[in-house]
Amino acid sequence: MARKSAYRKKRQNKMGMLLVTTVVLMMLIVVAVKSIELREKRASYMAREEALMQDIAAEEARTEEIAEYEKYTQTKKYVEEIAKDKLGLVYEGEIIFKDEN
Repeated sequence: MARKSAYRKKRQNKMGMLLVTTVVLMMLIVVAVKSIELREKRASYMAREEALMQDIAAEEARTEEIAEYEKYTQTKKYVEEIAKDKLGLVYEGEIIFKDEN
């Protein structure tokens, strides 16, 4: 009887080791797959971050242009240009030449 119980214990140990090994291998595969997915996700986030940084730089440049234009609109030269172009005003004694088209 002692031999049968020893045989059973050995068999159970081998079966248990096989199950544990299988579970560990499955977990290893899952971790590897998730690791690959995370790397891909990280790469896409890095690309998105780069695109957003370029957008920020473009908006900052646009902000500077708007600030410069705001300063320009408050000058006498700008007022004169608008008066001439849109309102058709001229200085006293100034002669205007127009095409006949």
